[in-house]
Amino acid sequence: MKQNIIMAILMAFIFQTAEAQESTAAEADSVQKTYMYRVYLTDKRGTTSLEKPLEFLSQKALDRRARQRLALNETDQPVSPKYLKKISKYAQIAGTSRWMNTVLVKVADTTTMQKIEDMKFVSNVRRVWTSPDEEQPMPERGKYETMFTAKDSVPDNLYGKGFRQISVMGGDSLHAEGFRGRGMTIAVIDGGFCNADVIPSIKKINVLGTHDFVCQPRPDIYLDTSHGTGVLSCMGLNEPNVFIGTAPEASFWLLRSEDGRTEQEVEEDYWVMAAEFADSVGVDVINTSLGYNIFDDKATSHKYYELDGRTAFISCGASLLADKGIVLVCSAGNSGDEPWKKITPPGDADHVLTVGALNRQLVNANFSSIGPSQDGRVKPDIMAIGNPSYLMYGEGEIIRANGTSFSSPTACGMVACLWQALPHLTAHELIEIVRQSADNYEHPDNIYGYGLPNFWKAYISNLAR
Repeated sequence: MKQNIIMAILMAFIFQTAEAQESTAAEADSVQKTYMYRVYLTDKRGTTSLEKPLEFLSQKALDRRARQRLALNETDQPVSPKYLKKISKYAQIAGTSRWMNTVLVKVADTTTMQKIEDMKFVSNVRRVWTSPDEEQPMPERGKYETMFTAKDSVPDNLYGKGFRQISVMGGDSLHAEGFRGRGMTIAVIDGGFCNADVIPSIKKINVLGTHDFVCQPRPDIYLDTSHGTGVLSCMGLNEPNVFIGTAPEASFWLLRSEDGRTEQEVEEDYWVMAAEFADSVGVDVINTSLGYNIFDDKATSHKYYELDGRTAFISCGASLLADKGIVLVCSAGNSGDEPWKKITPPGDADHVLTVGALNRQLVNANFSSIGPSQDGRVKPDIMAIGNPSYLMYGEGEIIRANGTSFSSPTACGMVACLWQALPHLTAHELIEIVRQSADNYEHPDNIYGYGLPNFWKAYISNLAR
């Protein structure tokens, strides 16, 4: 029964995609320009009642809410089907956000958007995507190794090359107590998971399912970038004496929201849809190593004053997650040595754990983005090793790579293990005890935030609660 519910929810998130049409007015091989708009709705009149939650949330999601005493509210209800039907007369529906009460539509003729904007239940429309001038070729599957070599192995250490990045957080001690993520579900929202379906070590990870939220999706999220593969390996890999991740017994959903072909606002819509899907299937923790501040259209790029957790579309969605009973762990960004310097949305979101990067001497990496948020909250929240991190990319080898993209999942896996150890905690409580365990908690700053967390300390200190 539960499987049927999850499948029904998954099918509800599969959106129609449009084939690119040849332009009759331009060259024969050119592609007609298309556009996507975010349509803001005024209300949810005619939507599914909160008394029928299994029509939009799985039992697993409802059980998570019940454990944390979280009531459903209007943000949980789907977008009004009556409004969708009226909008679909003029534009292709590419997706919806129930939390934000928005509809993502795709059109070839921008003049039709005036008809949608004039509808009484529409409060605003905003263009968030313009098709690129040229279609990019689909990626080919990269080559990968199926066996480890002597250089990959650390015979005298069970954790292999992953030991230091987990031991500095007390993670090996938590693992030794049997808390390795079993029973916890983590969603990874990323840009692609190249070869994660064929590399023997990655195939051992318990992946519950995948979904692509990008309009005009790739035929297979396992063909695209290796970035998500590396992120997943930081948590889920379980190869003794080679590499053991921070949550090797957890289960995972792999969700794609990043469109590597362009950098446009619509990716924030994709991300929010992915987060809502993760909520609906009952995940406990989300990791995202994505962040947005500069877009192809510079006029739409984020400004410093927007870093308040309530302005950027992606941050608005992220700030709701803890109220849904989910802990979001996200990368701070890699702009510390660039002109921007600051955290990137959704790292400015409220009630999340934003993770900066340390080097192996536990000094902040110069590329790690800094805080605070625009409204004065401590950012980043915590730090983890990310300069470099050891991980596995799509080539199937253990490599070193730099970035808050990898300090984030390293910390995320430990968050899942700690929640396994302390299942009575709410998402808000868990976030706070992780901060309290960090070595800079008494004197937080805009470089280290609360500092390097100690998950063993967090466990011991809260056993009696």
